Amino acid sequence: MELKEVTYEYIVELYEEANALFEAKDIDGTIKKLKEALELIPEPKFTWEASTRVLTSIGDVYFYLNDYSQAKNYFYDAFNCPGGMNNPYILLRLGQVLFETNDVEKAKECLLRAYLLKAGEIFKEEDPKYLKLILSLI
Repeated sequence: MELKEVTYEYIVELYEEANALFEAKDIDGTIKKLKEALELIPEPKFTWEASTRVLTSIGDVYFYLNDYSQAKNYFYDAFNCPGGMNNPYILLRLGQVLFETNDVEKAKECLLRAYLLKAGEIFKEEDPKYLKLILSLI
């Protein structure tokens, strides 16, 4: 399915505004814009590719804030959207928040999948503790 062009363009505009607000360290404004974009996506939201992008971004903001419980909810939602299950970035972040919320076995599964999809490249700029978690599985 495709979103109406006007709706899609407005979602992209809000998404870009959210990125600019994040760069300016306006975290509350970032979350507000992203949630506004999410509201424009029709139900069921999990069927739209735009949801994958917006939910991942919201999860990222909460990850940045070390609010791993909130981040986990958004990354699980993104995981269940189109392309989410095989998106190495979503798998990486989901694995990280699962680790941080003490769900180590599920964290290993997600981190290993992210590693295999990106041949380890995705871990280069991440805290080494996440890669250490799966080294024995590689």
